[in-house]
Amino acid sequence: MRKLVVWNLMSLDGYFEGEKPWDLAFHNYAWGPELEKLSEQFGEEGDLLVFGRRTYEGMAAYWPTAEEGGKVKHYMNNIAKIAVSKTIRDAPWNNTRVVDDPVAELTRLKGEDGKTIFIFGSAELVASLMKEGLVDEYRLCIAPVLLGSGNPLFKKAEQQTELKLLSSSTTANGAVILTYAVAKAA
Repeated sequence: MRKLVVWNLMSLDGYFEGEKPWDLAFHNYAWGPELEKLSEQFGEEGDLLVFGRRTYEGMAAYWPTAEEGGKVKHYMNNIAKIAVSKTIRDAPWNNTRVVDDPVAELTRLKGEDGKTIFIFGSAELVASLMKEGLVDEYRLCIAPVLLGSGNPLFKKAEQQTELKLLSSSTTANGAVILTYAVAKAA
């Protein structure tokens, strides 16, 4: 059975982007050799990336022509990807297909053999998958900055979600990387 893992950077006050879409300048407070190495490990651990439509469009606009090279660019452009959307039908970024029912599709995929499925960004998608109990793990990098406003990573939920800390580490620039498993009901 495959794991569904959410990965995101966020500010200490809980925002994964600033007030405007793709306002990610605060990532510079966290980025460094530790996150680069972690990003490369994601490429080895996973075999599928899932994005909500807005995150997909931003990633698809950036990665094919990204100036930075290396392992991260290679896996971002070559790994299998799902764009979740009810409005787009065509996803031109390499190795991407569009899905309009993520709960059914991810339930099916999690039951198959394979590597980890990652969701990057995509807060609204993550909220809908949390509600259905599909998220297995959260990996968060807390950037050492308070944005004061923006788009919160965790949306208002109808239920509490208990988590178990699996690991924590800090980077040389003061970011904290946390890994939590979702505690399953007994």
